[in-house]
Amino acid sequence: MKRPYQLKQRGAVRDQTRQKIVEAAIHLHQTKGLAGTSMADIAEQAGVGKVTVYRHFPDLGAVAGACSGLYFERHPFPDPALWRAIEDPAARLRQGLLEAYAWHRATEPMMSSVYAEARDLPVMAPYLAYWAGAAEVLLEAWTEKGRRKVLLRAAIALALDIETWRTLVRVQGLSDKQAAELMVRLTCECEARSE
Repeated sequence: MKRPYQLKQRGAVRDQTRQKIVEAAIHLHQTKGLAGTSMADIAEQAGVGKVTVYRHFPDLGAVAGACSGLYFERHPFPDPALWRAIEDPAARLRQGLLEAYAWHRATEPMMSSVYAEARDLPVMAPYLAYWAGAAEVLLEAWTEKGRRKVLLRAAIALALDIETWRTLVRVQGLSDKQAAELMVRLTCECEARSE
């Protein structure tokens, strides 16, 4: 009769250990980046043996996948579906950028550590897909076709990018609101001159 209880306890301990490993990896990725984090680092940070880490995750890619899932769950992206209620293209873009820039600010410690080195890795696919989808929602408000639409899509993607935000806010010293307003003006100017 005790066996199911013991299995349940072991499962709970296994889940707690896995959680400790993922939390340790998130901390290390945020402070050292992906490339600077080893399985031994994760084991030490989690307070477990290296073999224990390998028991839960076969490689660093599996660890990164678990980390990104938990990290994005804790830091949900803005909801672009809500932007569709805003019919005016510039107003929709402004709202989208303000929310995107607030998200960039909140996630800056992690994203500045991993974005450049992980951009082309499978672990970043959901992140990249989200921002591509967000750009499409913002683009929908404009009625342009052909070349004008291509230029608008590029301008919106540039405006949403975390590196654009970092350049405008961290390097140039703009507030999020000023950065969003500048990108709205530049995008609208791009739309007006794209004939």
